[in-house]
Order: sequence, then C-alpha cells, then structure tokens
Amino acid sequence: MNRALLSLPNGLSLLRLALAPLCLAAALAGSRPLFLILFATALASDALDGYCARRLGQVTELGGRLDSWGDCVLFTTTPIALWWLWPEVVRRETLWIAVAAAAFALPILLGAVRYRALTSYHTRGAKLAAVLLAGATPLLLLGGPAWPLHLAVAVLVLAEIEEVAITLTLPERRDNVASWAAARRLRRALQKQTTKE
Repeated sequence: MNRALLSLPNGLSLLRLALAPLCLAAALAGSRPLFLILFATALASDALDGYCARRLGQVTELGGRLDSWGDCVLFTTTPIALWWLWPEVVRRETLWIAVAAAAFALPILLGAVRYRALTSYHTRGAKLAAVLLAGATPLLLLGGPAWPLHLAVAVLVLAEIEEVAITLTLPERRDNVASWAAARRLRRALQKQTTKE
C-alpha cells in the first residue's frame, strides 16, 4: 500500500470516510447516543486532518482530495441520519438545512462541470464554517438554541460563494487555495508564466 496514504492526516480523512456509513447505521438503529459519538468523532477528524498535515509537513494533493471526499460523504449522509433520529428538528429547521445543502453542493457541481473533478480548496471561510457547524449541530440536537446553527449556515453560504468565485477565477484545478484573493494572485502568476512561454 502507498506509504503516503498511511500518513496521520490521511488516516484521519479515511476515518471520516469510514464513520459516515457507521453514522447512518447508528441512525437506522435509532441510537441517538451512538450517532452523536460517531458524528463528533468524524467532526474532530475533519478539524484535525488539515492541522496535522500542516504541522507535520504532510500537505499533499492526495490528502486534500481525501479530506474533500470525507467532507462530501459525511455531509451528504448526515441530513439522512438527522431525519431518522430527529425528524422534529429537521422539520423545524428545514429552510436552514436546505440552504446549507444547496450552498455545499453548488461549488462541488460547478467544480465538476468546470474541471471534471472535485474541488479541494480548504479556504479559511470553509474552515470557520466547519468549526461553527461542528459546535452548532450537536448543540441543537441536544435541545439547545437554533441561532448558532443559523449563524453557521450564514458563514457557510459566504464561504461557498467564495469557493464559487475561486472556481470561476482559476483556469485550471488547484488544491489548497486559501481565499479568493489567493486565487486571483495565482491566476496572475499563471498568466505571466503563459506569457513568458
């Protein structure tokens, strides 16, 4: 097996990929406590994989893609699990969940059309949105207020608008683009390089 695949950051992303179906299984079994433990573990792996990659000097294209696939699988299966376990919360927060799902899906679809690949930007805004969602979702499910989720969704929408702008700015697929400003700098550098050739 490829040694790069076995790095700690990639292992955390693979863990998230493995936990997504387990979260669904826990939800199908009707186990709220088990779902919350698995979901919290998956969210922790999301918070730690990029941090570990940067700290250990193991930032790779493969790692970025595994991270994006882990996010995609987890956040695609989570609404289904929530519907099975907390249908009353999902009904009450349908608008916010729909907005979050649409915001999450739009950059993925645009990247698939433009680059024929999953984008993997890991912007600062997306990281902030992930942290806010990681705190707001369990809080809401445990009977807390809804406003933290609403705030997290608003931040997510802004982060995903930035990802759309990055995709429209860059002529070719790039990983780990921290912001739209970074994408514009990268585009200028690519244009200068093309001009010199």
